[in-house]
Amino acid sequence: MSSLKGSLVTETFSFDGGRNVTVYIPPRPPQSVVFAADGGWHTERLAQALEDSIESPSTMVVGVHGLDDDDGRLEEYVESFGGERFRLFEEFFVDEVRAWTASELAVDLPKERCAVWGASLGGEFALAVGWRHREKFGFVLCASPGGGFTPAGRELSLDGPAAYLLGGTQEPWFFDNAAAWADALGKAGVDVVLQRRDGEHGGQFWYDEFPQMVAWAFAE
Repeated sequence: MSSLKGSLVTETFSFDGGRNVTVYIPPRPPQSVVFAADGGWHTERLAQALEDSIESPSTMVVGVHGLDDDDGRLEEYVESFGGERFRLFEEFFVDEVRAWTASELAVDLPKERCAVWGASLGGEFALAVGWRHREKFGFVLCASPGGGFTPAGRELSLDGPAAYLLGGTQEPWFFDNAAAWADALGKAGVDVVLQRRDGEHGGQFWYDEFPQMVAWAFAE
């Protein structure tokens, strides 16, 4: 049973025959909103991390569920693999879910108060969404990104979202991907943070770092 002071609400959308979105609504009016990939796995744990922290501003987490199979997630999260399937999921995530959040949950969504979060494949997706929709997301919070979406050959500029990148000591390939993004964004003049924490892929450090990511992005 959840020990959260806030609440979790799950809405089923018509996308792809029925896709869930689980939202963490904090006990105080939210000052910021994080749209998260793989919400079925991560929303409650991200919410618990926020509530366990005294540093984070009141933050809503909108967790869009991913598919259970890795091949399906790969096609939805990485454009070079998914093509049209990626673009359809991107439209659902960025447009439909975001519009529903604004209207049904009555929150304002200026880019300065919005971030996109993801880990592993979801981290690649967060980077892609942040850069492709820089007018909507002011921050990318990315843990242990895979290598399907890289900065190589991309025109990175100051108008892109600030980025907080994270990798674990026991997942060198994923940390190297995060470091490559941090290096490229730093050279482009983008505000970027890179952290390396003790942990393996999928470890608790993803959640432990989340309040610091949120505080970095949204603290007054």
